[in-house]
Amino acid sequence: MQRMLGDPARHFFMTRGVARVMGLNLGAAMACGTLDPHHYEEMVTRCRGCALVEACEEWLSARVEVSAAPPPGCCNAATLSRLKAGR
Repeated sequence: MQRMLGDPARHFFMTRGVARVMGLNLGAAMACGTLDPHHYEEMVTRCRGCALVEACEEWLSARVEVSAAPPPGCCNAATLSRLKAGR
């Protein structure tokens, strides 16, 4: 059974929020060429299909400092970790 995709705006802001908590600026990453717009779009789409939305929102709301890693089970963990490492 295929999972329905969530609201694009909600997941755009969640993707951006997780990146921000990790100390990343996805707009700046696109501007300098480390993230292309297509991959950014793919990240938001993956987030839209994630089953851990509520857990992610709780993780986001509990962050007061920069996090070295995304929330457990994040479907964008590999991309976010690569960007965090500067690759």
